[in-house]
Amino acid sequence: MEINSKNRILIIAAGILGFLGVAIGAFGAHYLSSRLNPEMMAIYHTGVMYHLIHSVVILAISLSGKDKFYIAGIFFILGVILFSFSLYLYALTAAIPFAIITPFGGVSFLIGWLLIVIKAVKKQKTV
Repeated sequence: MEINSKNRILIIAAGILGFLGVAIGAFGAHYLSSRLNPEMMAIYHTGVMYHLIHSVVILAISLSGKDKFYIAGIFFILGVILFSFSLYLYALTAAIPFAIITPFGGVSFLIGWLLIVIKAVKKQKTV
């Protein structure tokens, strides 16, 4: 299967995000667990969980070879950046502005999932 440029972008993004998700998760488990209170550690863990799950979904979309899911993948990338990274920053700093960003990432995830459903249900035009 030949990989087109859109899918290549998603594969690269999935690789980078997956790498960062593992590194950030390990940092939290080995360094932060004794430095953050349990509530902030749980927030950090939530960010890692969503980060890693959506990294795998982005990879699955890219490997499907279906361009129709590309925009969903972009929304998942945006979701990881806005949702997970705002949770990491909030857990580390307790700065409220970071927590305010998080719902925008959640909405990005929801849009991505909705796009998958819409694109899967929608009939393809035949030439």
